[in-house]
Amino acid sequence: MDTQILANIPSPPQGVWHLGPIPIRAYALCIIAGILVAMWMTHRRYVARGGDPDTVWDAAIVIIPAGIIGGRLYHVATDYDKYFCADCNPVDALKITNGGLGIWGAVALGTFAIWVMFKIKKIPMAPFADAVAPGLVLAQAIGRLGNWFNQELYGRETDVPWALDIYYRVNDAGQYAPVSGQSTGEVVASVHPTFLYELIWNVLVCLFLLWAQKAWKLGHGRVFALYVAGYTLGRFFIENMRADEATMVFGMRINAIVSIVLFIIALIIFFRLPRGQETPEEVDPKYQREVSQEETSVGDGETSEKAMKTSGKNSAQRETGSTATATKKPNGPNERGGQV
Repeated sequence: MDTQILANIPSPPQGVWHLGPIPIRAYALCIIAGILVAMWMTHRRYVARGGDPDTVWDAAIVIIPAGIIGGRLYHVATDYDKYFCADCNPVDALKITNGGLGIWGAVALGTFAIWVMFKIKKIPMAPFADAVAPGLVLAQAIGRLGNWFNQELYGRETDVPWALDIYYRVNDAGQYAPVSGQSTGEVVASVHPTFLYELIWNVLVCLFLLWAQKAWKLGHGRVFALYVAGYTLGRFFIENMRADEATMVFGMRINAIVSIVLFIIALIIFFRLPRGQETPEEVDPKYQREVSQEETSVGDGETSEKAMKTSGKNSAQRETGSTATATKKPNGPNERGGQV
């Protein structure tokens, strides 16, 4: 008798909660959690390489809005039929809380914004890109949980034991609302959980990057190039499993084509970039000079303090010696102890 070892993966009953009139969206929470994890990892890695800790926070102020705007622009551009058809409302293109961020738009505009910032600061960008890469792909993994809550970007129907059950959701008015509604318990379809496939793949890429940088002594932007190659390799296959509508080019989903192109470019860049890792002075010359100057100042201060203590000790010894000489009684026959 056949037995099913694994039960189907259930979708969450809802992806939006309300705190009074304020909607709390799981998709937004997942994005925020991913950003925080990426910032934490980047800070630790960049500082460990010799970078200025303040640079990470300055970069976050630039990257986060640029990444969100770029990601949304890419999504709208590659899925324009969803927003600019005859029966569509173009204003929906601005409703980012309903989901829809394209990673390559986020990376492209975020990279450009950081490039401008680092040019102004006159800091090499490659070490920072290497520091960002593992945290970035881990943030993408966390962000995929938002797709699970939204019941979106899933794969074709399947009967595999780990299939994802998609529920019929309705809003308070009883109307169909797959993103913002609440589950009725009715299973609409059982599909490939492509969100989970990409989540697992991204975690593996993150671990591989951490291992490769240490084992192969990667630097000069090669970790970031390896991230692009690793992510696009998995994304190509997962993209072709998805069942959602997508812009087709030459009979292929546009994101699959982008993955192929970026994979090839990333490999070429990886093998053309210099080998080895940057020294702390190469990571952030200005910051390292400041650190060196502070250490020198502290060292000079300690030397001066030591010299002052030594001088004071010598002076005290001289004063003690002089006092002893002045009070010492002379030896001779006139001394009372020398009388017969």
